This record gives sequence, C-alpha cells and structure tokens, in this order.
Amino acid sequence: MTSVMWSQSQQDKLEQRKAQIQKEIRDNEKMLQSVKSKEKSAMNVFMIQKNKIRLKENLINTTEKQTKLLANDMYINQLKINKLNKELIVLKQDYAKMIVKSYKSRSEQSRAMFILSSETFLQAYKRAQYLKQYTNFRKSQGEEIKSKSNDLIVINKKINSQKIVKQKLLAENVKERTVLEKEKGEQEKLVNEIKKDKNRIVSDIRKKQKESKTIDRQIDRIIREAIAEANRKAALEKAKAKALAEKSKATPKEVAATAAKEPVSSSRIELTPESKLVADNFRSNRGNLPWPVDKGFISLGYGDQPHPIYNSLVIHNSGVEITTNDGASALAVFGGEVFSVMVVSPVNKVVMIQHGDYFTVYQNLSSVNVSKGDKVSTKQSIGRIRTNGDTGKTVLKFLLLQNTTTNDPKSWLARR
Repeated sequence: MTSVMWSQSQQDKLEQRKAQIQKEIRDNEKMLQSVKSKEKSAMNVFMIQKNKIRLKENLINTTEKQTKLLANDMYINQLKINKLNKELIVLKQDYAKMIVKSYKSRSEQSRAMFILSSETFLQAYKRAQYLKQYTNFRKSQGEEIKSKSNDLIVINKKINSQKIVKQKLLAENVKERTVLEKEKGEQEKLVNEIKKDKNRIVSDIRKKQKESKTIDRQIDRIIREAIAEANRKAALEKAKAKALAEKSKATPKEVAATAAKEPVSSSRIELTPESKLVADNFRSNRGNLPWPVDKGFISLGYGDQPHPIYNSLVIHNSGVEITTNDGASALAVFGGEVFSVMVVSPVNKVVMIQHGDYFTVYQNLSSVNVSKGDKVSTKQSIGRIRTNGDTGKTVLKFLLLQNTTTNDPKSWLARR
C-alpha cells in the first residue's frame, strides 16, 4: 500500500470513528434530556454528563488526529510541488536550448546535407537514426513537461482543498473545546450539589453494594449446584460406559453407587464434545461480542474502584453497569441456553445464559421473555431493563463468568 493510500485509509477510519462518536453524543444527549425532564437525581445527571464529556474529549482527540494526518499529507504534497517545480525549470531550460538548436538547423536541406555528406553508408544510417532519435527525444521532452505541469496543477488543487478541510477541522475543534469547557463547568456545579447530600448517597451506595453481594452469592450458588449436577451426570455416564466395556455384572444401582463415590467438582464443569465446541466458539469471539443493549455506555466498570466523586469510598462491581434508554431491552450477546431465571423482587429479575463453561448474566430486568431451558440466539431480546422510579436510571448490570470466575465484560465486548 502506498503512503497516499495508507493516509487516505487512515483518514477514512478516523472519519468513521468520528461519526460513531457523534452518534453516541447524540444518543447521550437524548438520555440526558430525558433524565433532566423527569427532574431525577443529580447523581444520574452527573454520570450521563460525565460520559458526554468523555465522548467530547474523544471527538476532539479524533479531530486532532485527522488534522495532524492532513498536515502530514500537505507537507508531503508541498515537497512534491517543490520537486516538480525544480524538474520543470530544468526541463524547460533544456527544451528551450533544444528548440534554439533545432531552429538553427531547421531546413530540410540542411538535414539532407547532414546525411548526404556522410563518408560511408553506415555513417549516413547512423546520422539518420540520430536525427530520428533527436526528434523523438524532443517530442518526449515536451510531453514530459506537459505531464509534470498537469501533475503540478492536480497537486496544487489537492493541497488547496486540504487547506480548506484543515481550517474546517481546526474550527470544529475550537467550537467543541468551547462546548466542553461549558459542560465541565456544569459538571462542577453538579459535583458541588451532590456533595451537599453525601450522607444519603453513601447510605444508598452501601445498600446497593449489600444487595449486589447477595445476588452475587445467589448466582455463585446456582452455578456451583448446576456444575456439580452436570459433573455427577457425566461421572455416571462414564461409569456406565466403563461397566459395559468391562462386561461387568454390577446392577445399575451398584454402578450409580460407585459413580456417586467419585469426587465431583462444583467449580469447573466437565465439558462434553458439544459443549466444548460452544465454549471454544464463545472464547474465539472475545473482543467482538455485541453489546447487551442497543444504545448505552458503561457507567460503572468492573472490579474495585473509587466512587466518581468520593474517592475514599470504594465500590465493588462483579460485572459492568450499562446506562441505557428508558424502555430498552437486554440482548443476548451470544447464542446459548437459558440456564436460570432468578426473581430477586417483582421488579428485579435476572437471566443467566450458558455458553459451554461460560455464563452471561443480565440483571435488573423488570420483565423477561425467556424461560429456563430456552435456546437463545445472538442479539435476541431476553427482557426489558428496569427503570428506577426514584432516580430515573435505566441500568443493566451485565456479568460474564467462566465457571465460577468472573471476567471483565468490557474486554469481551466489541469496541464502540
């Protein structure tokens, strides 16, 4: 790939990325307006506003990359112009000398005399060839001058259009930076407002953390029980196969009793050839899984992290929290089988989907569309995400586990 093609390819990628960021900003703005219109918690507004600021900063950075790439292209094009100008000066000077020389010996008679005055036929032939080559060379010189002049016109037009684009990008950045500073000022006001209500916020966080840990324990228990049950069945099937191969006279009850004595893991599922294929397929899609919502952003990451305002307050998250639109659906990120449907409360349900020895968990659903044992496909709607009546927040908590070990879901999802 030439440098020009590579540069254009990079510009196209940056333009696509910029369009995606702008779309996310528009979606975020709708979310923000919806929350503000309902006059819900300042903390919710803060989280959405924080994401909008992040997107704005990404947009500015992307535009700056475009500007730098364009400046590099312009520099290369300017070098080409300088080189072409120098080459044209030399070509035109040589061509001028050639024309003068040709003018002095322009008559057909002098050309004929030049050939006829040859001492031998071979010399006459060589002189005729020389005149022919000289004519062709002069013609090619003229064509080269014309070609380079055309190239110069094209590159000059290109660099002029690049200057216009660059000025546009710079103006965009100035505008976005102005908006960004304004939004950061609004964010600072929100922070000050939230800090006035610290005790209530800390109390709410502790309550939420306690509920989250309770659900995590339930999920862990359900998975462990299911793994143990699956492994007991696998052990029994192996014992039956072994007894058959050895032509054992043991009764089915005796075979089952022998299998039951074998230690069974409750933390690691023994995969069948079919379930191993599903697990391998799931694993191969790491970093490319679709998001479990159509629109939204990660408002709380995975693991232990400081509160966005109170740094001394540590929040634990076994998955990621994704803030989305009111009325949004939870979508399966991969094909699999519904492993469990938990009812935490009448307005808080949890769906767990199995993909071999991997499990995806979708929490905070107000209603579900699937039942235990159902086969689901990628991006299938599995339920509606609950909107909190007090805060106005519509948040899906999404977990991803291999056996009983949680993973950071963000590293599995496709980049947005």
